[in-house]
Amino acid sequence: MRLEVISKKPDGNSRSTPLLFVHGAYHGAWCWENFLPFFANHGYEAHAVSLRGHGGSDGYEHIQSFRITDYIADMEEVAGKLSSPPVLIGHSMGGYVIQKYLERYAAPAAILLATVPVSGFMKMLVRTGMRHPWQALRLHVTRNMFALIEKPSLAREALFSADIPPETLHRHFMRLRNESYRVGQEGTFYDLPHPDKMIPIPMLIMGAVDDALFSCREIEETARTYNTRAEFFPNMAHDMMLEADWQKVAMRILEWLREQGL
Repeated sequence: MRLEVISKKPDGNSRSTPLLFVHGAYHGAWCWENFLPFFANHGYEAHAVSLRGHGGSDGYEHIQSFRITDYIADMEEVAGKLSSPPVLIGHSMGGYVIQKYLERYAAPAAILLATVPVSGFMKMLVRTGMRHPWQALRLHVTRNMFALIEKPSLAREALFSADIPPETLHRHFMRLRNESYRVGQEGTFYDLPHPDKMIPIPMLIMGAVDDALFSCREIEETARTYNTRAEFFPNMAHDMMLEADWQKVAMRILEWLREQGL
């Protein structure tokens, strides 16, 4: 299966450890459009994968058949082709994929942005169902995950700040695609992260104060599970890498990587 990988490399010498970015549900490698050139300009090889069925990768017609093990296999394939094991950077569902990946494979470090917590999707689905019961009902009856963000207004509420310019919202919305209902089930009931199976590595866990999907408490609990402290950005919504202040997030990641000697 062909996987889309978008890469940006420094003009000069690269640092020894590359970065691998993993998108969340509905997104693709395109969502790292700000981060890839930023980190390349700071000396890192920066690579973003579109998991199967997402972005420009093959398999969208089979999206409902995919499992978390398929996404892990995609990560393993891409990581294995890089010059050395990469630092893993995941957003939302991408954070869930990385947590499951780390149960099987090692990495120098991991950075999770607005991640699915160690407790899974359940609390998010309950909150979303209370706000939009019709969309939640349709999601489960039709097994269509896109029901939660099928209109620009719903996508804005879930993913972006209220003051996002309409043209920017439209541009992002037109690139969103459906997600695997099966992976949603696994991340809610059947295959939650198992931190006890992971080799401890440095982790940076970051959240957005105005995140409509995952609460600050959930992000804090996840950070405690990995023996670290969560860092939060005020006046920022779920899609931290696409928000107006995305550079603040990128700068903190850059500082942290240097603190780790990476």
